[in-house]
Amino acid sequence: MGIRFVATAGSVRPGNFTSKALALAVDEIRKREVEIEVIDLSRVHLSLPGLPPAEGALRIRRLISDATGAILATPEYHGSYSSVIKLFIENLGFPSVLAGKPVALLGVAAGQIGAVKALEHLRGVCSHVGAIVLPAVVSVAGVQKLFDESGRCLDPATEKNIRGLATSMLDYVHNNVCARVAMEEFVRSGSTEWMKHWADSPGGNRPSRPA
Repeated sequence: MGIRFVATAGSVRPGNFTSKALALAVDEIRKREVEIEVIDLSRVHLSLPGLPPAEGALRIRRLISDATGAILATPEYHGSYSSVIKLFIENLGFPSVLAGKPVALLGVAAGQIGAVKALEHLRGVCSHVGAIVLPAVVSVAGVQKLFDESGRCLDPATEKNIRGLATSMLDYVHNNVCARVAMEEFVRSGSTEWMKHWADSPGGNRPSRPA
């Protein structure tokens, strides 16, 4: 069973720190040989609420609908998450294609307390549309001091935390989503072929045969 993720950053400023932080989580996912597509919102036209969805939004809906889960990253602006990430969520349809999907949240801020308020608000919105928000959110404080121009993280502890967000997502999927899909496949077909595929997949754990 294929695991695929979608990730996006809620900032369109060239060289933004949100994307630099998100890139570490994306790299960690890819190191585990798992597919992940990064949506660059600076290159996508998203319709304002109440208007027909643009083609870019429809493509994003298809990507997320087919994905196992998503990673959303946002800067903290004026005590909340960015309008870019809100517009992204507004374009995911109703019911939202995020419904039932595990979602990992990453926030960055220039201040000393990090993106705590932004992540609190974003968690509420994602939960409201039906997403399964993972508890291990990551808030990065003083982000402007933590990355160089090339995107390299200058603080090992921060890099570890961000990469840990990716591993938490993978752990959740392997322990919950894969197990549920495998059980459904067994009940539907009686086949045990999924056991081999799961055990051979990156990070896979061989499950017990259903009673």
